[in-house]
Amino acid sequence: MTAIIITGIIIVLCILVEIRREMRTFQMTRYTVRSRRLAGMKGTKKILFLSDLHNQTYGAQNSRLVSAVLREDPDLILLGGDMLVGKRGHSYEPALQFIKQLAPICPVFYADGNHEQRVKKRPQEYGLDMDRYVQELGEAGVRFLSNESACMELGGIPVRIYGLEIPERCYGHFKRASMEAEEITQNIGRRGPDCYNILLAHNPGYADVYRAWGADLILSGHYHGGIVRIPGIGGLVAPGFFLFPKYSGGKYEEGDSTIVVSRGLGMHTLPVRLFNPAEVVVLKLKGQQ
Repeated sequence: MTAIIITGIIIVLCILVEIRREMRTFQMTRYTVRSRRLAGMKGTKKILFLSDLHNQTYGAQNSRLVSAVLREDPDLILLGGDMLVGKRGHSYEPALQFIKQLAPICPVFYADGNHEQRVKKRPQEYGLDMDRYVQELGEAGVRFLSNESACMELGGIPVRIYGLEIPERCYGHFKRASMEAEEITQNIGRRGPDCYNILLAHNPGYADVYRAWGADLILSGHYHGGIVRIPGIGGLVAPGFFLFPKYSGGKYEEGDSTIVVSRGLGMHTLPVRLFNPAEVVVLKLKGQQ
């Protein structure tokens, strides 16, 4: 009996040590994305996708995170939302100062998460001036996409990047609200017929709808990897308290669409990570004949 108790204590201590370690570190997760729509692309292009920072800092002024980004020498940086914390008493300065450091590296596009969205809509409730946040980042060269899109070229291929502001009802707890592809069209228009279409859509729970809309590459976050990752199964729980979400973290190929869900860089609500390291996602885009 004593041996069982001691073993149990050791296991609990090991888990606590691992949780503490994962809360202080991040990794670079690499995926290759191929598409017929990228046929003719010159060389390989690199996109860095960062999501759900939630004001987390890795070193003074996020020096470790900035250094990791610089080493990758990306062609494009995409931010998938929830970089700040939308809660009274929290400043957005850690996120603001970090993102400003990204702007000189390469083009940076930023789509809303539910935290940015609720602060924008109810600034007095949260005590944060989102107009200033957006203005300062814009002056630094960061482009916000709130139900907007922007076009650029990567390796000679036209690429259109969309930032979808997901309705707040779709962030509720315990029950999945409905959303149709037509609603996305009403908000951001139809997909570009002659472009490679990248959709920044914070909540991965509607990946089937994003596919139906016509996104070639869907980039999401929000689920924080499912908090605890179970080998062979995936994430345990989503922020809406749904168990075993389908898209908790990773790369998924479905039809002509690629879905990439970041496990995020920070934590919120449930400040725990277990077998679920924070990450910067590195995407290598290649053409496919």
